[in-house]
Amino acid sequence: MTIIEYGSQNAEISTEQLESFVEDSIAALGNVRSMIALPPDITRFHSRAGLITDMIARIAGPRLTAVMPALGTHVPMTAEEIHAMYPGTPKELFRNHDWRNDVTELARLDADFVREVSENTVSYDYPVQANKLLVSGAHDAIISIGQVVPHEVVGMANHAKNIFVGTGGKEAIDKSHFLGAAYGMERMMGRADTPVRAVFNKALEFASPILPPILWILTVVGRADDGRLVLRGFFSGTDNDCFYKAARLSAEVNITKLDAPIAKAIVWLDPSEFRSTWLGNKAVYRTRMAMADGGELIVLAPGLAHFGEDAGIDALIRKYGYRTSAEIRKAVQDNADLAGNLSAAAHLIHGSSENRFSIRYAPGPSVSKTEIESVGYGWADLERLKAEYAVENAVPGWNRAPSGEPYFFVPNPALGLWTTKERFSLSPSPAR
Repeated sequence: MTIIEYGSQNAEISTEQLESFVEDSIAALGNVRSMIALPPDITRFHSRAGLITDMIARIAGPRLTAVMPALGTHVPMTAEEIHAMYPGTPKELFRNHDWRNDVTELARLDADFVREVSENTVSYDYPVQANKLLVSGAHDAIISIGQVVPHEVVGMANHAKNIFVGTGGKEAIDKSHFLGAAYGMERMMGRADTPVRAVFNKALEFASPILPPILWILTVVGRADDGRLVLRGFFSGTDNDCFYKAARLSAEVNITKLDAPIAKAIVWLDPSEFRSTWLGNKAVYRTRMAMADGGELIVLAPGLAHFGEDAGIDALIRKYGYRTSAEIRKAVQDNADLAGNLSAAAHLIHGSSENRFSIRYAPGPSVSKTEIESVGYGWADLERLKAEYAVENAVPGWNRAPSGEPYFFVPNPALGLWTTKERFSLSPSPAR
């Protein structure tokens, strides 16, 4: 059942409207004594999920008994990040999710199903996993909060992904990520119906009798003509329909379809959000379909401090580097460490240009030129490029450097997908 369905390409939802929507959504749960909220972490700072979580804390009061950011493989939020994103939510409510240790298996999807929905791309079963706290009996309801936006692993982010990746375990995350990479990121980006989504939807069918009732709260965020980020859509409900409605709006708001490919793109990674290539490579994922053959993608990453979000994945990125799909799939076949970490293998595939265009990273002082080049990227001097392209004065989209050279600027790759009309039309997703 959809509870709230509101939004359009030009809508601007006010704080007052948003609070009313949240209040009506919570009321639809009925007499619930104990709720756990699953919002995103700092990497979705602009989703409005922080504000929504603060509203839930105020509306639900003592009935909100825990808040668990859906970290997936990401590092736990710091106290400073929690305060910045959730200033109005009591800090004692926050719980960390440990994707390697804090999960329980609820069911298992057989290999025949996964093989069928993946069109014979992979042949393995899939564990339906979630954080133990969700099935502990301590909560009468789950409130899953997140932004629907084009996504490299599943096509469109959020909904069941928030449970099975956001609070999932290593095996489930590994297998879902590798399924998406092996099937082909460009066949799925910006699509609501994909093989990975089919796996998550089926997992939800198995998990629903075990988990408490779930209220889905989904946002769509876009950029206004003056550059402001605005809330374009709010959707809440208790089934899949609210996701598909949000995904339709996100496709209108968050996908930029260009007439011609980009010869030079510059992407800025906000240092408060992006400190690893594991996260920062959204600069690659979200622009790859727009890049011209032989073009150049420059990633300005002042906050870059490491490659992976944990030491194990960081070591694998350093060992194998960002290589083509064929190279990484062979490395998976030949190396037990990579075969045992399929989410890392998927990430390495996603971060490659498949040798179509060059990628140069311009990091801050924490990552050296040697390190950048060791993982397969070119290196660039951050301050020189900022000055050369007058990035501080750049607007989203097309710009001209002081030299007259045209370039396409993306101020935050997490907020959309950039593609050519031709390339997007050639990558249909499976029918729903």
